Amino acid sequence: MGAPQQQGTNLSDESLDKWFIPKEKNKGEAEAVVRPSLSYWQDAWHRLLKNKLAMLGFVFLTLLITMAVIGPIISPHDVTKQTLASQNLPPSGDHWFGTDDLGRDVFTRTWYGARISLFVGFMAALIDFVIGIIYGGISGYKGGKTDNVMMRIVEILYGLPYLLVVILLMVVMGPGLSTIIVALTVTGWIGMARIVRGQVLQIKNYEFILASKTFGTKTARIIRKNLLPNTMGPIIVQMTLTVPSAIFAEAFLSFLGLGIQAPYASWGVMANDGLSTILSGYWWRLFFPALFISLTMFSFNVLGDGLQDALDPKLRR
Repeated sequence: MGAPQQQGTNLSDESLDKWFIPKEKNKGEAEAVVRPSLSYWQDAWHRLLKNKLAMLGFVFLTLLITMAVIGPIISPHDVTKQTLASQNLPPSGDHWFGTDDLGRDVFTRTWYGARISLFVGFMAALIDFVIGIIYGGISGYKGGKTDNVMMRIVEILYGLPYLLVVILLMVVMGPGLSTIIVALTVTGWIGMARIVRGQVLQIKNYEFILASKTFGTKTARIIRKNLLPNTMGPIIVQMTLTVPSAIFAEAFLSFLGLGIQAPYASWGVMANDGLSTILSGYWWRLFFPALFISLTMFSFNVLGDGLQDALDPKLRR
């Protein structure tokens, strides 16, 4: 009897190549499907780049900061120099933004005012960042009675009338740049502290935090190395919203005469001076400071919204 024949389909070498060895075309398609691995921050940056409105705000803020640095330098006019023969001149080739009632160049004063407004905004955000992170981190991590006491203090400070605090500080310290920064940060850190506390309460029971406690890691190190890096997304978003709030508050206080004093310029001071002359036809004196206040606040807000979407882990693909 002959040898039994093997059951099933015989596959030739060509068939094996066809089914098990991908061709170059199939390799290319497979490589196109596989995406490179991105870290959390890389993925957030790519998503932020796709948000055109947020990037528009980012570009404007970059140009604004650049002009705040170089604007008064490239201008041929001094910020405080008075030329009575050039009073209330409209925008022209010599004075791009016109002049005010003392003959001072509005272009130079606008960018000098940008320096002060941005400095106040970033300093207020930085101080709120430091105090809010320390206070909120300790409150959320300790919990219990410590958290209750610290949050009651926050509620008391939150209930203080803002303008009353500012006026009292003006009486004690006198009007000026340092007084504005102190006034903005007396209660400004409360929002940051609440955000940090909420994030820490959510994260502190994760397994890697419990493991650190088990190995006897100090509280300060756990907060610094484990908790804070995992809460940076909401913190960054809050900072982008704190800066425009502080800029607007400075402009508002300066507009009321409680902020920067003459002869120095800020957007609020310029807006206050321009408002009294707008009915006389000198529109440029109010237009330019009001324009840059509005654009700056708009840019920070859309950038903050874009960062909030980009840093949201739920939207990560």
